[in-house]
Amino acid sequence: MNATNAIVTEIPPTSTPPRTVDLSAIQTLEAGINRIVRGKESVVRMAVISLLAGGHVLIEDVPGVGKTTLAQAMAKALGLAFQRIQFTSDLLPSDIIGVSVYRQENEAFEFVPGPIFANVVLADEINRATPKTQSALLEAMSERRVSVERKRYVLPEPFLVLATQNPLEFLGTFPLPESQLDRFLMSLSMGYPSRQAERELLLSGGVDHLLDQVPAAVRMEEILALQHQAKQVQVTEKLADYMLSMADATRNSGDFSLPVSTRGIQGLFRATQALALCEGRGYAIPDDVQRLAVPVLAHRVTLKRGGGRLDEQREAIRRIVADLPVPL
Repeated sequence: MNATNAIVTEIPPTSTPPRTVDLSAIQTLEAGINRIVRGKESVVRMAVISLLAGGHVLIEDVPGVGKTTLAQAMAKALGLAFQRIQFTSDLLPSDIIGVSVYRQENEAFEFVPGPIFANVVLADEINRATPKTQSALLEAMSERRVSVERKRYVLPEPFLVLATQNPLEFLGTFPLPESQLDRFLMSLSMGYPSRQAERELLLSGGVDHLLDQVPAAVRMEEILALQHQAKQVQVTEKLADYMLSMADATRNSGDFSLPVSTRGIQGLFRATQALALCEGRGYAIPDDVQRLAVPVLAHRVTLKRGGGRLDEQREAIRRIVADLPVPL
């Protein structure tokens, strides 16, 4: 086995014994997705980090840059149950969660699960649904279960919601409330592909036929094991204080009407552990936190000035990261 592709052993900068991390499953998963989503390795890495951290992803970008393709490629490479929900203004909560149906033969009501009962759920154009329908995802995203008529149903594990929205279109849309945004671990933008990647896409005839040929790269047991292993990654007290200082900077600054929440810092902590795991380390470093601060925190804050644009919020978080002293 090639050590550079499978096992990485390093000595962390503490007295903790060195740990070994098996990278083969992570690399195989990312390679499978990158075959479809070309030239977006960093976005794919962030989506995989969200999966390993047990979080959800909001992809905000213009139409036609591969948001839906990323979700489909992830589901294919993971080999998990996949459902796509096209959000529209007439979509009802029961269309997502499910409904109880009366069975004449049993003389009883039977719950028929909705599309939320899948491992990977694509909430396509989530901001086109009404707030009532959007709120149907809150319990599922936070607690991995849903409530229907005083009964609670557990969702399958692993569970990942990939939601998309177009930031430039406002007609017929309903902005996601802060409580909904806060339940996404990361907010990502795909961006346009490079000329070379777009050229390869044109000459290959698109990605539809490739999606049908993507084999499952990892087993469900491997994914669950990696999620457990991510939780074991060491984060020092100094690094935890570094994250808390970022939250304090948003709370004490006069620039933010809505600062980073406690859930946001918890998400940054989990994402940092997952990134360290993807890098082959059993311990986190300040660079991990710096790389993740913008995608994990920017969508959770609101600036007092400006039109609520995500790019302005990202720039505000970048300034905070640049101004904070790095722990040694």
